[in-house]
Amino acid sequence: MSSSIGNKNDHSTAGDTLAAKWDDRYRTAGQPGAARVLAENSHLLPASGEALDLACGLGGNALLLAQAGLCTQAWDISPLAIERLNAAAAGLPLRAKVCDVLAVPPAPLSFDIIVVSRFLARDLCPALMIALRPGGLLFYQTFTRDKAVPGGPSNPDFLLAENELLQLFTGLRLRVYREEGCIGDTQQGLRNEILLVAQKTD
Repeated sequence: MSSSIGNKNDHSTAGDTLAAKWDDRYRTAGQPGAARVLAENSHLLPASGEALDLACGLGGNALLLAQAGLCTQAWDISPLAIERLNAAAAGLPLRAKVCDVLAVPPAPLSFDIIVVSRFLARDLCPALMIALRPGGLLFYQTFTRDKAVPGGPSNPDFLLAENELLQLFTGLRLRVYREEGCIGDTQQGLRNEILLVAQKTD
């Protein structure tokens, strides 16, 4: 959402428009699995703790976190996505709620795990680091400007420059990083996206 939005009513209107857009997209979408950054690195998760799937969509990440025994919250601006996720999460330690994550970021020292996939709001990155508890892990995966194959968003606001994800989270200790760009056989590997797992050490 643009930082140039001037007053509360304008912000509310923009949020409603964005929520309606994502409701339309999720109405016919199937239930996704977890993002690659989490699915391939779930062995790094602690045995217990509090987790957040931020801008969760239909909550593939949240479901994996809850199934791993973590007390999980999932936030998204789409009421339809949250309704569907709460229905899918019956019996799991998962609570999904409608939230404009740009307007209401997570509180300081509130989570042991934060997962963000296919969502980019650069101004939110400092708040995510502050929201992690000591020893907490950030799992992040999203799109890059360096496109090896067609796909993903075209708006550069939602695309990371080369090595930009590393720069956005320099306050954390790097545990896993993957950014393959356009080298080698572009039909293989992780293309068009970057993934990172990083830890807050103090």
